[in-house]
Amino acid sequence: QVQLVESGGGLVQAGGSLRLSCAASGSTWTIIDIGWYRQAPGKQRELVAGISSGGSTNYADSVKGRFTISRDNAKNTAYLQMNSLKPEDTAIYYCNIHAHNGIVRNEYWGQGTQVTVSS
Repeated sequence: QVQLVESGGGLVQAGGSLRLSCAASGSTWTIIDIGWYRQAPGKQRELVAGISSGGSTNYADSVKGRFTISRDNAKNTAYLQMNSLKPEDTAIYYCNIHAHNGIVRNEYWGQGTQVTVSS
């Protein structure tokens, strides 16, 4: 199994920056795709950014130009650099990965980290 530990959330003023990290454990598993999702109160969980095993990235329109997703395969860690934060970015942010061990492919979620942007 793979366990994900997220960190980096917190309270920041509008216009500020935060960097989220998602560290994965489970050496027998190969991480394929990574995604950062968020869920605001009363709203559905939405994809914020994704990065493939080959490094291709995609972003929600609402964060393009402000957020950057990256991964360090040697450390089994993913990052979400968030700049020019807005109050509407306030949500719980979740890391999501797809991984395989050569036999099966599974999906895993982190526990979530709160990001609060004050106006």
